[in-house]
Amino acid sequence: MDLRSLNGKKVEIKLVKSLIGTLPNQRKTANALGLRKTGSTRVHSVNSVFIGMYEKVRHLLQIRIAE
Repeated sequence: MDLRSLNGKKVEIKLVKSLIGTLPNQRKTANALGLRKTGSTRVHSVNSVFIGMYEKVRHLLQIRIAE
């Protein structure tokens, strides 16, 4: 999914894989996104900061457009 085309819209992200065994900077990024436990969900608006954070941990996340 190309997030740059969704700039300014809301997306819902969900942590679908565990943070166990990930690098410390990936854990900190997931925590900064508000995802602390597997299965936790947050709604964020898409901007350049969010896109950069998402790219660091996208292998752990599931994303969909929020209504």
